[in-house]
Amino acid sequence: MSVITLALVTYIFVMAVTPGPNNVLLAASGVNYGLRRTLPMALGIALGGGFHCFVSMLMFGHLFELVSMIRLPIAVVGCLYLLWLAWQILRAAAPESGEQGRPLTFMQMVVFQWVNPKAWVMMLNMAALFMPQQGPLFSSALLIGLTDSLTSLPTVFLWAWLGDRLRLALHNPRHLQLFNALMAISLALTAAWLLLDEIRLLLSAG
Repeated sequence: MSVITLALVTYIFVMAVTPGPNNVLLAASGVNYGLRRTLPMALGIALGGGFHCFVSMLMFGHLFELVSMIRLPIAVVGCLYLLWLAWQILRAAAPESGEQGRPLTFMQMVVFQWVNPKAWVMMLNMAALFMPQQGPLFSSALLIGLTDSLTSLPTVFLWAWLGDRLRLALHNPRHLQLFNALMAISLALTAAWLLLDEIRLLLSAG
């Protein structure tokens, strides 16, 4: 039976299109730098996320006992990085800074997938729900990874485009600064919520 099912595609789409660290960064970049300069970020998320998914499916296919050991360290590192990104967004294009700034690069977003707490939660759930109990591990992981990239592509472009459209309404520096502050607060709250959720799971398991 093929591992590519409607349930898998639906799960990936819902997780990819709903607000999270990736989408907050895309919207903020679209507002501050425009759609064209944000496209490398979007591709980095979709392709990097697919590669992350492929490797995670391979790893968790054999190492589910390791999950409890690596979840909290990954969550801590990822949430600290999210807080740093929130600070960068808060400072982006501030009227008094006088700096042009630049969006995150393709490779930065590829690497970010490995410390994105929401991405790890998604990978763990996908491995548990959609990896077959029997059959070729490599091909199953590869198919799920490709499905992840293809399904998330339209969602990342959507968030980048929404940010670019919103840019038209934020020519006023005060409005732009307010938007950046809201995005930064959203990202910081996401980091705190994800970290607290991981701590709650760890305490309940203990």
